[in-house]
Amino acid sequence: MGKIVAIANQKGGVGKTTAAINLSSYLAKLGRKILLIDLDPQGNLTSGLGIDKTQIEKSSYHAILNHIAVNELIISTPIENLSLVPSNLALSGAEIELVSAENREYKLKDVTSLVLNSYDFIFIDTPPSLGLLTINALTTANTVLIPLQCEYYSLEGVSQLLYTINLVKRNLNQQLEIEGILLNMADFRTKLTEQVIAEAREFFKGKTYKTVIPRNVKLSEAPGFGQPILIYDPRSLGSKRYEELAKEFLERNRYWQMPPKPNYETGIITLAE
Repeated sequence: MGKIVAIANQKGGVGKTTAAINLSSYLAKLGRKILLIDLDPQGNLTSGLGIDKTQIEKSSYHAILNHIAVNELIISTPIENLSLVPSNLALSGAEIELVSAENREYKLKDVTSLVLNSYDFIFIDTPPSLGLLTINALTTANTVLIPLQCEYYSLEGVSQLLYTINLVKRNLNQQLEIEGILLNMADFRTKLTEQVIAEAREFFKGKTYKTVIPRNVKLSEAPGFGQPILIYDPRSLGSKRYEELAKEFLERNRYWQMPPKPNYETGIITLAE
């Protein structure tokens, strides 16, 4: 049964989409079957994999608003073992359309069940906000991966996201947990970076990944060419760090199984099928 991981941070510019593309690409290279769901109306994940957003007929919008099963929206990518549910500007109106929708927080969850057995990991790239699209991702996911930029206000900014995660866990998805904290865009020439890393590791304890992603020109350039870093420049420092992150991610998930689900008729907890 595939594990669903939402990649979320309401602050823009923290490298969230870059993390989604490159972590999933290296996991695919390591032999895992991966599905990416682009839930950001900007569609940067889609274009970052070399897909022309303007040519997409059906996108994650149709999953959210038209109740089309995710397996009907999947397209291939240039990376073996890596598939994509794309996004485009059609999704930009989804937040407003969802406001009056019935069961609006569960729209994505309702249409993903058919693909759970087909992939090892499903990653959802969320928009830089805590609106209904992000709530849908958190309601669908087993865990949340949080990219944390190594800057002064980064820890303060993530507090609202943690509050939202706790609300979702309490009211919509009791199994939701934090997958990990990714320290991102680190500039080791500054003392501030070391301070943020130390504070994050103290605050989040064992949730922070050992692998730290540095600021890297090649990582910044790769999306403009529609390529993950393992294709654009596999010898770059950024590429090496994402390969390390993928291996660390797999090590943490080596015992993954779907969490138990309650049998509401008998009150007995049973393993998910």
